[in-house]
Amino acid sequence: MTERSRPGLIDVARAGKGDEQIAPLRLGERVRALRKAQNMSLAEAARKAGLARSTLSKIENEQMSPTFDAVRKLARGLGVTVPQLFTPPQEPASGDRMIATPRGAGRTHLTGTYEHELLRTPDHARMLPYRAWIRARDLSDFDGWVRHDGEEFLYVLSGDIRFFSEFHEPLDMHPGDSVYYDATMGHNIVSTGPEDAQVLWITSLP
Repeated sequence: MTERSRPGLIDVARAGKGDEQIAPLRLGERVRALRKAQNMSLAEAARKAGLARSTLSKIENEQMSPTFDAVRKLARGLGVTVPQLFTPPQEPASGDRMIATPRGAGRTHLTGTYEHELLRTPDHARMLPYRAWIRARDLSDFDGWVRHDGEEFLYVLSGDIRFFSEFHEPLDMHPGDSVYYDATMGHNIVSTGPEDAQVLWITSLP
């Protein structure tokens, strides 16, 4: 898999998709707009999100790409869902709502260990589906366990991974394998093959 551009300016064109691209995601601009819409100072928003003021400032100025756990904290602190954090407000949906995500049209978020493509969901959705490319190759690539609220379903699309969890033995997984787990339990995933493995994640939202 090729290297992506700097945080906040991510090209999602991939091999096999021709020249298909979507507009780059500027998460920092979206976070700043949501904060200012609620008349929150940088310090107040950081306190509500449980992040350092300097960290939030770097995120807003596209100087760092937050981890997925930090993204969830940001959403909670700003009073929105994770999908709302990555997309502009949508019109209220009726009971027959349906949103399709064409190939390559998700919102991409890059960290040092994973590359997430968030698939479109309605506002106030109860699930967060996303694809991820597992860049990490060793537990030392992580700053401790990943953990967050909710439950999670993981399905391996391609490549091989090792699923590490806080209370269980490491689990080697291959295409077609899946696991369902409590996401408050510490967990990390690394690719064990030559290519970055690709997985489908579905996370329940509070």
